[in-house]
Amino acid sequence: MASDSAGRVTIADIAREAGVSLPTVSRVLNGRSDVAAATRRRVEDLLAEHGYRRRAAGTASRANLIDLVFNDLDSPWAVEILRGVEKVAHAAGVGAVVSAVHHQAASARQWLIGVRSRNSDGAILVTSEPAPQLNAELRRLGMPLVVIDPAGVPTFDIPTIGATNWAGGRSAVLHLLSLGHRRIGMITGPPALLCSRARLDGYRSALESAGVEVDDDLVRVGDFSHESGFTLGSGLLGGPHPPTAVFASSDQMALGVYEAARQYGLRVPDDLSVVGFDDLPQARWSPPPLTTVRQPLAEMGAAAADMLLQLVQGRTPDVLRVELSTSLVVRESSAAPRQTSGSGLDLGTRPAGSGSAVGRKRPTKTL
Repeated sequence: MASDSAGRVTIADIAREAGVSLPTVSRVLNGRSDVAAATRRRVEDLLAEHGYRRRAAGTASRANLIDLVFNDLDSPWAVEILRGVEKVAHAAGVGAVVSAVHHQAASARQWLIGVRSRNSDGAILVTSEPAPQLNAELRRLGMPLVVIDPAGVPTFDIPTIGATNWAGGRSAVLHLLSLGHRRIGMITGPPALLCSRARLDGYRSALESAGVEVDDDLVRVGDFSHESGFTLGSGLLGGPHPPTAVFASSDQMALGVYEAARQYGLRVPDDLSVVGFDDLPQARWSPPPLTTVRQPLAEMGAAAADMLLQLVQGRTPDVLRVELSTSLVVRESSAAPRQTSGSGLDLGTRPAGSGSAVGRKRPTKTL
């Protein structure tokens, strides 16, 4: 294949080999929809094969542009990450392109085409485990990569930013144990994610350190969504021996447990204590304000952006594995368990829908 004077593959080369016109290749690069699927795939394959990357107009300098890639953008959690990345990028005079790939290979492929088109300087992937092919392609493009909250154990040469998930999960359950709870349910995140497994391990460690046997019937697997918190919380509360407290592995799921409790006629925290994880903005405004583990999401985004910009500038960060500290924020959703004649909650004392969800007023404190 021919190339330009600098040895780079051109879109004319791609068009010639694919047997299409220059405008067709341009439409593929710009994500236009008016290209037949088979033609688009043929052009994309050639772009990937030859590592095509659009040059900055008239110069070989940086594009001053980074990519931020989420699996989904349907959570306030993502907004907090974005806020931290944007703050650092803006201060550095760098733009940020935000994408969601929705766990789909086709979406990830289209993102790669866009990266080549806009000549991005680097990328931040959030809650992902870069596939070998994706990692190899980014390397071939000479594009630095940083991963926030990696899905799995990262390879040694990919910089990562995370949080102390194990310690955070342990602190949540130790707090509930200190209040006198012994039947403590947990709703985990997806088990494929490293952060989910670490929080569950923290839960187990806290119970074992207190001499409380781990009851697997009190552990349910969620997906971090409000809906899974409600569904799984309802399952826990509807069992023959329900918990007196629930630790949810995200604030979204904790608020779903609130609704499950309300439908059972239970008051938080009088009848059921609830602890979340993340400390999203709505946690402090929920009725009652949610006790939760603060995950420094904006700070994680900022740290990732700072690390990426160092890599873009050709500098090696001092540390390639960063874990920012979590902290327990005690609000009004956790209290000592209500005394009953047997173990667990006495669900027969209130009809569904009765009673207020707001319990005792206590000041917020951070541990």
